[in-house]
Amino acid sequence: MPKTAAALDFKSASLHVLRAVLRTADTAELTRALDQRMQEAGAFYENEPVVLDAQGLDQAPDWQALADALRRHRLHPIGVRAPEALLASAHQAGLAPLDISTNRQESRADASAKTAQAPKPDPEPASARHAKSAPPEAPGGTDDPAPPAGAHAETLVIRHPLRSGQRIYARGGDLIVMGMVSQGAEVIADGHIHVYGPLRGKAMAGARGNPHAMILTTQLDPELLAIAGVYRVVETRLPDTLHNRPAQVELDGDTLRIRALQGGH
Repeated sequence: MPKTAAALDFKSASLHVLRAVLRTADTAELTRALDQRMQEAGAFYENEPVVLDAQGLDQAPDWQALADALRRHRLHPIGVRAPEALLASAHQAGLAPLDISTNRQESRADASAKTAQAPKPDPEPASARHAKSAPPEAPGGTDDPAPPAGAHAETLVIRHPLRSGQRIYARGGDLIVMGMVSQGAEVIADGHIHVYGPLRGKAMAGARGNPHAMILTTQLDPELLAIAGVYRVVETRLPDTLHNRPAQVELDGDTLRIRALQGGH
């Protein structure tokens, strides 16, 4: 009997997923917190699969309402991580139980808020929020899969300023922008980000979890900075030693460090 090609097959796969840790079963409070977080982070979370982590709860939120709220923000709830007693109600909302790993990179998402500050003598406290380990697809980068670990990825070079609303993603490599990143523009890279001009929008380096990635610019005045999922919304003007100066941003543990580069005075 001749063999026929299988129309369907199952294979193992790994998945980058955002874990939303629920601190309360109050659905209204969760929805308000979600709205605020998405307003702060803009498109940083957009189009990501989400697992709702309710391991710390003893009663269930309104799973359906919470899933609908996530979808309104272009997030895609795919399952839950919860005590056995809460799984039946989650299943009724179409959310399957998922056993996901919680390594160091993922566990940043449910850590307490840290302080992101410039190094002494000019400390500048602010909230360091914790985000995801993988960014959304973004125009301007490549649609090819990220290269395997250890493989060389070509640096993406943008030779023009970026206007408000433009987003560039250097998948698997570094990003160099030869010009201004305007307010409302976003630059994302799996590696380092170099901006040779004013950085006034959002910059997200090490987007797939590389804690050694850096952001460097000749003129720092950002709306948001992020490295390996740790991000900071810049809500007030930076100190004069940093504002509109050449600067470097790097991750020290779970804290963003900003320092002026020589020649910035």
